[in-house]
Amino acid sequence: MQELPIAPGSIVVVRDEEWLVTQLEPASDGTFVHVQGLTELVRDTEAIFSTALDTIEPLDPAKAEVVGDDSPAYRRSRLWLESTMRKTSVPLADTALTVATRGLADTLDYQLSAVRQALDPDKLRPRILLADAVGLGKTLEIGMILSELVRRGRGERILVVTPKHVLEQMQFELWTRFALPFVRLDSTGIQRIRQKLPANRNPFAFYKRIIVSIDTLKSDRYLAHLEKQHWDAVVIDESHNVTNSSAQNNRLARLLATRSDALILASATPHNGKAESFAELIRMLEPSAVTPDGELVEDLVRGLVIRRHRHSPEVSSVVGADWAERLEPENVLVPASAIENEIADELDTVWLYPETGTAPYSGANAKLFPWTLAKAFLSSPAALAETVKNRVRTVGASTTTTRRELDALARLGEMASRAVDGESAKYDALVKHLRDIGVGRKSTMRAVVFAERVPTLHWLRKRLATDLKMSEEQIVVLHGQLSDEKQQAVVESFKQESSPIRVLVTGDVASEGVNLHLQCHHLIHFDIPWSLIRIEQRNGRIDRYGQKHRPRITTLLLNPTSDNFAGDIRVLKKLMEKEHEAHRALGDAASLMGKYDVDAEERAIIRVLAEKRDLDAEIRDVEQVAEGDDVAALLARLMAGAAPSTPAVVNDRTGVYATDLEFLRDALDEVFITPSQPAPNGVAWKEHGGALAELTPSVDLAARLSVLPQSYLSERRVNEKLMLATSTIRGNERLLEARSDDSSSLWPDAHYLSPLHPVLDWASDRALASLARNQIFAVRSDREDAAVLIHGSLTNKRGQVVASSFLVVSFPDADNPAFNLPTPHASVASAMEDLQVRATNTGAVASPKQYEKLVSAAVAAARNPMADLERSAGQEVVRRVQQWQHRAQRWEHDAEALVQHAALRSRRSAIAKEQELAAEMLPAQLLVRPLLVTVGGNA
Repeated sequence: MQELPIAPGSIVVVRDEEWLVTQLEPASDGTFVHVQGLTELVRDTEAIFSTALDTIEPLDPAKAEVVGDDSPAYRRSRLWLESTMRKTSVPLADTALTVATRGLADTLDYQLSAVRQALDPDKLRPRILLADAVGLGKTLEIGMILSELVRRGRGERILVVTPKHVLEQMQFELWTRFALPFVRLDSTGIQRIRQKLPANRNPFAFYKRIIVSIDTLKSDRYLAHLEKQHWDAVVIDESHNVTNSSAQNNRLARLLATRSDALILASATPHNGKAESFAELIRMLEPSAVTPDGELVEDLVRGLVIRRHRHSPEVSSVVGADWAERLEPENVLVPASAIENEIADELDTVWLYPETGTAPYSGANAKLFPWTLAKAFLSSPAALAETVKNRVRTVGASTTTTRRELDALARLGEMASRAVDGESAKYDALVKHLRDIGVGRKSTMRAVVFAERVPTLHWLRKRLATDLKMSEEQIVVLHGQLSDEKQQAVVESFKQESSPIRVLVTGDVASEGVNLHLQCHHLIHFDIPWSLIRIEQRNGRIDRYGQKHRPRITTLLLNPTSDNFAGDIRVLKKLMEKEHEAHRALGDAASLMGKYDVDAEERAIIRVLAEKRDLDAEIRDVEQVAEGDDVAALLARLMAGAAPSTPAVVNDRTGVYATDLEFLRDALDEVFITPSQPAPNGVAWKEHGGALAELTPSVDLAARLSVLPQSYLSERRVNEKLMLATSTIRGNERLLEARSDDSSSLWPDAHYLSPLHPVLDWASDRALASLARNQIFAVRSDREDAAVLIHGSLTNKRGQVVASSFLVVSFPDADNPAFNLPTPHASVASAMEDLQVRATNTGAVASPKQYEKLVSAAVAAARNPMADLERSAGQEVVRRVQQWQHRAQRWEHDAEALVQHAALRSRRSAIAKEQELAAEMLPAQLLVRPLLVTVGGNA
C-alpha cells in the first residue's frame, strides 16, 4: 500500500500525466485519490486513482525547477499563485468565514451564527438542525453553510432533499445567491438522466450535486443506489417529515445520515412532540447526544440545534425594514345568508346535534363524519356538495340500513347545490375585501386566498373571475393534485413583478416552504384550518424575512344564526388568536397543543366542538409551554439560553487578488490571445459600465456549465452569452429586475460573480496549466534579499487540511543558502505584502535555475518552524478527537448494561463507526511546498 505525502491542492503524476488532487478518501486497501487533469491530454478530466492499483508520484518540493516570468506585471505568477490557493482547502478548524458573506444574501448576525455553529471545530463533523421559526431564512443559512463546506474541501458531492413543491425555489436560491449549481431530479429530470445512463448505472453517481424531492427519493427503487453512495454533505429540508420511525421518509433520512459527512436538517417544526422521535432526529446528527436508554443530553443538543423566531432579540434587532412587522390579524365575522343559515340549521339539528339522538350516518365512524360535513360547509357550498356526492357514491344503493342517511344526504345536497350558484355571504365578503385592498383587473395589488378544499378553490376562481372581471391568467389555482412542474411554475410566476397573477387561490400545498412574499403582503383565510400548525404555515408564506410591507392577514368566519354553530365559530376564531400569540412569544404555534401533527390537531378541535369543551383545556398558554418537561420546553430553554450573536470573523482574502473580477480578467488575458474576440482566439469578453461583463463560453467552459439549472441555461441562452454581475449591488439589482414587469424569466439576466462561480473555477484550472511539472516562478522584488514563499499544511488521515500556514524564508546572502531567516504569516496576502513583488515586470529573471538551491534550502528550513506552528494546531485537534472518543466510550460502557435489543445493537454499531471516523480525523502528516521565489536588485 502506497503512503503518500499529498493533500488537496498537491500536484501528482499518474500514468505520465499531471493531476491536481481535489480530495482524498480512505479505502480498505489504501486511499482513493480524487484528481483533476492539468496537462493537455487530460485537462478538464476528473478521475479517481487508488493507491492500491496505481503508482501515484507526488512531486518533490525540494526539487522544484525555478523558471522566469516575463508576463506583464508578473501576471502569470500571480494567476498561478491565486489558482493554487483557490484549489487549496481552508483548514477545517478555521473559524473565520471566507465565502459565506460574499454571496447575494444579507449577512445578518443571527444567520452567520448558525453558520459558525454548524462549522464548530469541536464537532466531529459539521452537523446541525436549523430549527428557526418560519420566515427567518433557513435556505440562506443552508447556502452559507454549504458555501463554506465547499471552500473547506468538504462539499464536492452534495445531496439536497426537499418537498417537491420547493425544489425549484431551493435550486434557484442556491444558484443565484451562492453560485452552487444543483441538478434538479424532479419527474422530468429523472427521465432525462435515465435516457443518458445504462439501466444498471447509479443515477446518483452521475452528477456531483443533486436536488431531489423526498417523495421521489424514498422509493424502494432507489434504496440500493443510495446505499452505495457517499456524500460530503446532505441537506434534508422540512425534516419534520422524517421523524416517524416507521415511515419510508425516516428510513431514507437514517440511511443518508450514515452516508454523509456533513448533515443539515431544516425545519420550523422539528419534532412531533414525542421525545423518542426528536431523539431519533438528534441521533442522525450525533449518536452520542442521546444516551443508550434514550435520554437527550441537553448540553450536546444545544450545540446541534439552533432555534430563533421573529421576536428573538438577536433577530428583531437586525431585521428592521427587511421584515415589516405583521399587522394585528383581522378576524371578520360574516353573518350568513338565508341559504347558508338553512344549511347550518340542517347540519345542526340532523347531523351534529341530532334532535332524534343519533345522526343518520350509517357507517362505522358516526362521530367523525358529521364534522367532515361541517368542515366542508365552512369551506364553501361547493366543498359541501362534493363531500355529499362522494358519500352518496360510497353508500351505494338504498337499503333499510342506509335509507335514512341517503334521504338526509339528498336534502343536504340539494341545499348545497342551491348555495353553489346562490348568495354566499362569506364569498361576498371576500369580493368586498379584495376590492377594498385594491385588487382589480388593472391593478398591481395581489392577494393570496387560502382554502382547504379543491372544490372551494375552483368555485372561488370561477366566481371571482366573473365578479372581478379578471382573466384566467389573473386568477390562478394551486393545489396538490397539480404536477410538480405545474406547481413550481405557478409559484415562480407569482414571485415576478411581470406575472399576470393578481389572486392566487391556493390549497395548503403552498402553506409549507413556499415563498409568496416578494410581490404580495395580503393573505386571506377563506376557511380556517382546524390546526394551529397549518395556520402558522399559511401565515408564514407572506410573513417572512424580505417582506417590505406589513403583512395583513384576514380571516373570514361565516357566522350562522344557529346557536351551536355560533359557539363553534367562536372556538375557531380563538384558534387564530392563539396562533398570533404564539407567533410573538414562541415562533412555534404547534407547541401550544403539543400534537405536532395536523390531523391530530384537527381531531382534538373536533372533540372540543362536539363535546362543547373549553378550548383552553386543549391549548396551553405560552408560559405553560416553557414550564413543561417535554421537547417543546427543551427548545424554549435553548432559545432562552442562547448566547447573543457575536460579530463573525471574516477572512475574504484567501488569495492574492483583491477581487474575483481582477482575477478573471487577468486569466482571460493570459489564456487567450485576444479575449475580446470570438473563438478560437477569445471568448468575446466585454466589460460594460455599471459592474456588468459578458463572455461567450468556450467549448470546455460550456461543458462545465451543463450542470447549471436547465431552465436558466435555456431561458437566458447562457451558452451563447453569459452575463456576469461583478458587484453585489449590481447582482442584487439584476435579481430584483428579474421579478419586474420587463422580465420574461425569474432567472437574472446577469449572474453574480461570487467566489465559487464555475467560471472562476474554470479560470483557475486554465491558469494552473501555465507551469510545467514541478515548476515555480521567480519574480523581482523591491526587497534587497532573495526569498522563497513556502506553504505548509497539516492534514488528517482523510487527507483533509487541519491547519495551514505560510512562511517567507529570506536569504540575506543568496550564495549561502544555509543562512536564512523564516518569517511566519497568517495568510498568503500578508506574505505577498512582505515579499514586495514589483508592480512592473522589466523582463524575466536572468538565470532562474541558480535559485533552485534556495528552494531546497527553504523547504528544509521551513520544516522545523512550520512543524512548531502546526504542532499547537495538531494538539488542539487531538484534544477534540480524544474528547469525542471519551464520550463515545462512556456511551458504550452505559450501553453494555442494557438489554441488547435490535435497536440498541444498531446504535452501538453507529457509535463504533463514529469512533473509526474520529481516528481518521487525527493529524497524519505535514506537507511543505514552495510557491514563489523573489529576487532583489536587478537580477
